[in-house]
Amino acid sequence: MKKLLNDPANAVADSLAGFALAHADIIQVHHDPAYVTRVGGATTGKVGLVSGGGAGHEPLHTGFVGDGMLDVAVPGAVFTSPTPDQILPALQAADGGAGVLAIVKNYTGDVLNFDLAVELAETEGLDVATVLVNDDVAVEDSTYTAGRRGVAGTLCVEKIAGAAAQQGGDLADVTGVAHRVVDNVRSMGVAVTACTVPHVGAPSFDLPGDQLEIGIGIHGEPGRRRVKAVPADEVTQMLLDPVADDLELSAGERVLLFVNGMGGTPASELYVVYGRARRLLEQRGVTVARSLVGSYVTSLEMQGASVTVLRLDDELAALWDAPVHTAALRW
Repeated sequence: MKKLLNDPANAVADSLAGFALAHADIIQVHHDPAYVTRVGGATTGKVGLVSGGGAGHEPLHTGFVGDGMLDVAVPGAVFTSPTPDQILPALQAADGGAGVLAIVKNYTGDVLNFDLAVELAETEGLDVATVLVNDDVAVEDSTYTAGRRGVAGTLCVEKIAGAAAQQGGDLADVTGVAHRVVDNVRSMGVAVTACTVPHVGAPSFDLPGDQLEIGIGIHGEPGRRRVKAVPADEVTQMLLDPVADDLELSAGERVLLFVNGMGGTPASELYVVYGRARRLLEQRGVTVARSLVGSYVTSLEMQGASVTVLRLDDELAALWDAPVHTAALRW
């Protein structure tokens, strides 16, 4: 294993320390327990947004803390859920008096630990709602979850719910918008290579050089099936068709098309995937009204990509367009 690390046991702490120095104008890192807040803390009268999960998916979630998106992010160890004693102070730190929305990816550890932390917060008088993100069409059950996994569509939930909160929506409104995004977003991914978890020191799965893993998650787990390596256009169709079919997209609809890199994929390759995915949607009579291309929800250094499609209406499009200023996403 070759990585730019010191002690693998301190990988997350070292990364957070550098992140705090690089973005001191936007975020503040809290230690023992570890969580990341906006500079200045909770905004009085605004619904607070909290999300989190294992490290190794950066910039998710810590890179999305800031104006127009999350108030607090809670990073666990690599590919490991944050603990309830991390999540509880994070929920409290996000409370500006209007309640808190917890955005949770559908992985068993995340669900259990967030549920416990939310229960503890509610016993202390905090008003907390939860939305579960489960956009991955590849599997119903996997190593890490019962039901569909939460993957790159999580960014869409955090961005759009964050905009609704920033514009003054109450907890019911913001939660409702988040649920609408979850209901209308789907994703599917492919691995070209496996990733290596620092404290393990070996690839997460064995993938021969002439094969691809279709339907992978973001924790290095294997996918739906293994296929021979084929050109990018064929791979993209293997990803886009199940996503569009699951959404039951109709001609005349508008969507956001998000092509996400898994951590080790060049931007040039992501745009190859985007071009084919867009053409496939247009062949269905679907208009790509918004686009995002880049490595935002990663799996360490895995080479691969995922395709996410979000059905848009006027309100969701406007909330997507609303200003955002975070370390990783800003316009």
